[in-house]
Amino acid sequence: MANENLSKAKEAKNDEFYTQYHDIEKEVSAYLEYNPDVFRGKTVLLPCDDPEWSNFTKYFAQNFETFGLKKLISTSYAPESKRYKFGYVPTLFETEAPHFDADKSKTHGKIFVLDHDVTGDGVINFEDLEWQYLEGDGDFRSKEICQLRDEADFIITNPPFSLFREFLAWIVEAGKQFLVIGNMNAITYKEVFPLIKDNKIWLGATGFVTDMVFGVPEGSIVKESDKKKAERLGYVGNYTRLGNSCWFTNLDHGRRHQFLPLMTMADNLKFSRHKEIRGKEKYDHYDNYDAIEVPYTDAIPSDYEGAMGVPISFLDKYCPEQFEILGIGLEMANMDIIKKKLGKLNGGPRLYVERNGELVRLYERILIRKKQ
Repeated sequence: MANENLSKAKEAKNDEFYTQYHDIEKEVSAYLEYNPDVFRGKTVLLPCDDPEWSNFTKYFAQNFETFGLKKLISTSYAPESKRYKFGYVPTLFETEAPHFDADKSKTHGKIFVLDHDVTGDGVINFEDLEWQYLEGDGDFRSKEICQLRDEADFIITNPPFSLFREFLAWIVEAGKQFLVIGNMNAITYKEVFPLIKDNKIWLGATGFVTDMVFGVPEGSIVKESDKKKAERLGYVGNYTRLGNSCWFTNLDHGRRHQFLPLMTMADNLKFSRHKEIRGKEKYDHYDNYDAIEVPYTDAIPSDYEGAMGVPISFLDKYCPEQFEILGIGLEMANMDIIKKKLGKLNGGPRLYVERNGELVRLYERILIRKKQ
C-alpha cells in the first residue's frame, strides 16, 4: 500500500522532498566499498536537483577529490514551472552573484558545475561551484538537459515522485549508470519490473528504508503522524517521514550477492516464527498459477525446486546467483480460472489461494525459483 504522503505528492504534484545527507552518504559508501574507483575520472549529473538546498550536491562536491571525479553537474527546475508552488524567495547565494536576474530566477532553471579549483586554495570542493541560468526551465526532458545526460557517466538524484516512470525511462534510454530514490511500489510498474526481472536494475545497498526522512518546503502538507516520526528520529521542523522509500540502481554492490540463509520446508513448517507457516501440513498453493505461496521472505524453503510466490519486499534480499525471477503475479495469474469459480472478478490480476473454502485475493507477489 502506497505511503499517504507519496500519494498526496502524486495528486498535488508536490515533488519537493529533500534527501538527508546521512542517507546519501550511507548509500554511496556501499558502492565505494565494493569498488573504491567507481566514480574515478567520471562525470556525475544531479538533475532535478536544487544545489542551494540539495544534500546530493553538497555531498559529491565535498568529496570531489576523494572520489576522483572529473566533473560534477547539478541542474534545478524553475520555480514558476513547478506545478506545486510554494512562496519562492531566491537565496543570498543567487542574489549576491553579479549575473543575478530577478526575472530569470523565477522562469529559468540553473546549472552548477564543479570541475576545477576556482578559489585558488588548492582544493576542489563546494566553494568552487560555478553557476549560470539555463536557457530553459530545467525540465529533465528538455534538449538542454538531455545533452547533459548524454555527457554524464552517472545520474544520481531524488527524482520527482510523480514522474518516476518517465524519469527512469529517460535514464535507461541513454544507457547510463544511475542511483535514484523511489517508492518500493514502483517495483510493480510495467515500465520497471521487466528491468528488474532481466537483472538490468535492482535495489540499492540500503534496501527498503521504512523511516527515511526528507526535508520539505515551508507550507508543505505533512501528515501529523509522519511529522512526529521524523521528530522522534531527531528531525524537527519542515521534515516528513516517507514509508517504503528505497533506492533503485544499476551500480553493483556487495549486499546483492549475499545468499539468503534459509531453512528446509520441513523445518519451516515446524519451527517458523510465522503462525501462517508454523504448524501447517504444507504451504498453500495458488489456484491460478502453479506455485506455492510464501508470505514471508525468511520462510522461503531451501529445498523446494518449483515456483514460489513471494512479497515484493523479497527484492531487498534478492541474490541473482541464488534465485531466478520468473515474473510477477499481475502478469502471470490465470484470471480465467478465478472468473469461472467466482463468476466475476474483483480488481485486477492477482494470485489467489483457497482458505476455509473461500478464494482469497493476495497482495502482489513476485514469482521466483531457486537456481540449480
